[in-house]
Amino acid sequence: MPPSGKILGPIALAMGLMLSACSTVGYYAHVAEGQGELVLHRRDVAKVVDDPATDPAVKQRLALAQQARRFATTDLKLPDNRSYTSYVQLDRPYVVWNVFATPRYSVEPVTHCFLFAGCVAYRGYFSHDKAWREAARLEGQGDDTYVGGVPAYSTLGWFADSILSSMMHWDDDELASTIFHELAHQLIYVKDDSAFNESFATFVQEEGLRQWRQSRGMPPQDQHGKAMDDAFTQRVLDLRERLKALYASGIDDAAMEAGKQREIAQFRTQYAQWRAQEWPNDHRYDAWVAAPINNARLLPFGLYDRWTPAFAALFKQAEGQWPAFYASVRALARMPQAQREQNLQQWLAAGGLP
Repeated sequence: MPPSGKILGPIALAMGLMLSACSTVGYYAHVAEGQGELVLHRRDVAKVVDDPATDPAVKQRLALAQQARRFATTDLKLPDNRSYTSYVQLDRPYVVWNVFATPRYSVEPVTHCFLFAGCVAYRGYFSHDKAWREAARLEGQGDDTYVGGVPAYSTLGWFADSILSSMMHWDDDELASTIFHELAHQLIYVKDDSAFNESFATFVQEEGLRQWRQSRGMPPQDQHGKAMDDAFTQRVLDLRERLKALYASGIDDAAMEAGKQREIAQFRTQYAQWRAQEWPNDHRYDAWVAAPINNARLLPFGLYDRWTPAFAALFKQAEGQWPAFYASVRALARMPQAQREQNLQQWLAAGGLP
């Protein structure tokens, strides 16, 4: 589930060193330069906080981030390294822009494969203009495309990831929980299985945030936002399934296009009715629904939380002990993908009993 109004695309993963031989030399150079710039311009958080020229609001956010970083290690048993102990001031609102693409009459992504990260459903660019040029090229080939800005990403431990200025506009909960999410990627990551990786990291993010708030004497989060996010995501997934069935019907392209536009129009109508009835004062997705919708724009939805309830069940079975939970997740990670998905499905179906 994409965070509402923030990252409408998955966190960019392990670029730089993880390019495969099939990647173009130009793209490799672009990514290596982008990652290199982050490394070159990072500063220790302590020095940024002590600098009289630093904005007091930035100092406050960085101090909070360091508290969350320590909590991640001591309480959540996440990697204890130099990640999120440095800061980079960017000259742009996002660190990366992800380009998603699908064939015009398919909901399956055009995938890109990397040496260690495996195959993912997007390609990341450190330049807004390069991302949009790539999207235009793909559109010229007849694909649907979507470009989504990304405030943070993980290099899976290959570099000491920094806190970025693009993360500073988040509220306290999202800043802390994103650090938990990204460190979870460093702990356990499976090639070619984005749903597993993102669902695992999302569970660590959500449970970590619950424990973080509790440790600070704060009440549980208001569940209103999550409930609406979940409900909206399901509506988008339903649209994707209807389009998938349409594209498999074998009708000609003209009828396919008419059916595609009809399904999207029906989605907008049903959204307006649903929001007016269920969430009359919450407009967080209005702009998303009003903007152009195509197959590629639907891709990020559902990526983050397909298996999250299964990981919650595993955590319960581990009696809330993080080391035991991580051991169970690693056992799943070692399985062939088909066996892993079957096991996770059993956890979902049986309410936590494999």
